[in-house]
Amino acid sequence: MNAVGIAEIDKIRKRIQICDYLVVAQLFLSDNFLLERELEFEDIKPRLLGHWGTCHGINVAYANLKAVYGDDANYSFILGPGHGFPALNANLWLDGELAKVDPKATVDMDGLEYLCRSFSWPDGFPSHASPITPGVITEGGELGYALANAYGMSLGHPEKTTAVLIGDGELETATAIDTLNCRNLFDGSNNGKVLPILHLNGYKISAPSLYARKSERELHEMIRGFGFEPIEFDGDDIEAFQYALREEVESPFYIMKTEKGEGGPNRHQDAHQIPLKNPKTDTEELKQLEEWLKSYHFRDLFDAEKGVIL
Repeated sequence: MNAVGIAEIDKIRKRIQICDYLVVAQLFLSDNFLLERELEFEDIKPRLLGHWGTCHGINVAYANLKAVYGDDANYSFILGPGHGFPALNANLWLDGELAKVDPKATVDMDGLEYLCRSFSWPDGFPSHASPITPGVITEGGELGYALANAYGMSLGHPEKTTAVLIGDGELETATAIDTLNCRNLFDGSNNGKVLPILHLNGYKISAPSLYARKSERELHEMIRGFGFEPIEFDGDDIEAFQYALREEVESPFYIMKTEKGEGGPNRHQDAHQIPLKNPKTDTEELKQLEEWLKSYHFRDLFDAEKGVIL
């Protein structure tokens, strides 16, 4: 495997940084998107709806996969935790994919304002992944069948590579766990390659996930029992993630570990949906939100006239 260069790692890190910022901006902001002045109550949406907890991990997976497979026309990405839609929406906007179906979603200041104002808003973007999104074929609030969809896409298409991100709570569903048997049923040169990635962030809606509480040995042996080779790494170790993706393994099953709600003001179950409930009326929460947004240094990566700087 070729070593991953420092410049490439830096580009992946910046992409994650941009998309994390865009997620927070979509969830909270109706104005002042570049923080050119101090946040005010009027800059906050009157109704906050969406999910933050899983989004950093989605951005991590998307950026690392794109660095390896982004130029492959036969590559597809399937998102299991569709409730983390603002992350998918951010990545599609950044790549110009959203603008292909919605001309207002341009990758510039006007498009940024449109993306953030329209998220989870009437006549705008939904809070969950839905078929109006480019490449999405299912509604994002029903967890469990992402892996089945990935195997379905690979059937009879040996040229295809399909990466599928599976939430650790999602893997507890009967549909997801049973679909692991497809590894043996779909094996062979007539079908495409499926790359399952378990997003092990430790928590479901409001409780610990079962797989995050298993020992590493117990989890790995379970995965081996289905015919996969488990490959575990810290999702924020970009070099390790890239090495895992580029390593030649016949039936890999990636286990990506990140902390739920990472980067935000709260962690674990408190971060599942909106981690700050009252920034429109609470001065302390408004200050926390501003500090959170500033932590991504978005203005170093986005220019109001030039757009994204990568």
